[in-house]
Amino acid sequence: MSLKLKDFYRGKKVFITGHTGFKGSWLAYWLSQMDAHVTGYALLPENKDSLFEKLGLAEIIDHHIADIRDLEKLSSTMKKAQPDIVFHLAAQALVRKSYSDPLLTFSTNITGSLNVLETIRHCPSIRSLVYITSDKCYWNNEHVWGYRENDPLGGPDPYSASKACAEHIFKSYYLSYFKARENFGCASTRAGNVIGGGDRAQDRIVPDIIKSVEANIPIALRNPNATRPWQHVLDPLHGYLHLAQHLYHNPRQYNGEAWNFGPSNQSIKTVHELTKLMISSWENINIDTPSLDNQPYESSLLHLSIDKAQTFLKWEPKLPFHQAVIKTGEWYKRIQKGDSPRIVTQEQIIEFMNLLE
Repeated sequence: MSLKLKDFYRGKKVFITGHTGFKGSWLAYWLSQMDAHVTGYALLPENKDSLFEKLGLAEIIDHHIADIRDLEKLSSTMKKAQPDIVFHLAAQALVRKSYSDPLLTFSTNITGSLNVLETIRHCPSIRSLVYITSDKCYWNNEHVWGYRENDPLGGPDPYSASKACAEHIFKSYYLSYFKARENFGCASTRAGNVIGGGDRAQDRIVPDIIKSVEANIPIALRNPNATRPWQHVLDPLHGYLHLAQHLYHNPRQYNGEAWNFGPSNQSIKTVHELTKLMISSWENINIDTPSLDNQPYESSLLHLSIDKAQTFLKWEPKLPFHQAVIKTGEWYKRIQKGDSPRIVTQEQIIEFMNLLE
């Protein structure tokens, strides 16, 4: 295992917003396995079959159900926790849902993020902040090259626009309050399309595949030729953990900057390619591409440049496309066979950490 990473987080007090979500659950469990003291603050998981419930995270960490839009509750919870490090993941994270509920999307991703930053401003125990937004914060002109951290932000859909706004709010707080703060480093991060075991969100391709497998019905692909930078959830989470560690020890270096944590160019594949590889773990599963009219706009091409993280943080994605998809399929298949979600998740984390040596 990566002793440097594990040694750093052992005994650290870590506050995670959005710990009941897919990425948040993986992060909270990983940190707990490294003997960090984790406090989670989030809404209830969206379904009883969530990764949060399967891992029994409420029994492992200091678990709080609350809304980041509740400034008083957020502030009192964080002040009580007195964290060393904060990972802000809480968000309304679905593009299609943002069309049906733009007010929820904007209030959560903008006002909620503002509350997190304001709470951190008044909590002097915090040494580093990793503020997670999305690759969709970039104004997407469907370029064939990857977007860099200094490219224009924005988007036509409420989700993309809200994430661009969240980035602007972060930059404002950095320049106004955090830049001059002693022993404090902060950064924003943007990841690609994340896959992995335990995702049950609506309108995401892997959960859609698993639902079809479980129901033994064809998998309906809305946009089979859309390309995305697919990556296993452990890769960007390692980027966040590595960045927080760097900011903790070197708060002035790269303070206030943005970072992309995406896969290599070889992992930029179509939805159809991902689906074909994913279902190779099962038999007699078919793919359907129905004609879907009047669907909300979703970009068909989105790439990230990870040159900055590779050059300055020495971070590299460890799981290429094939391994990321196979590991994801294996997670669901083992759970279907009755294996313990905790054990399967722990084994995949250990396997990944061995790659960091």
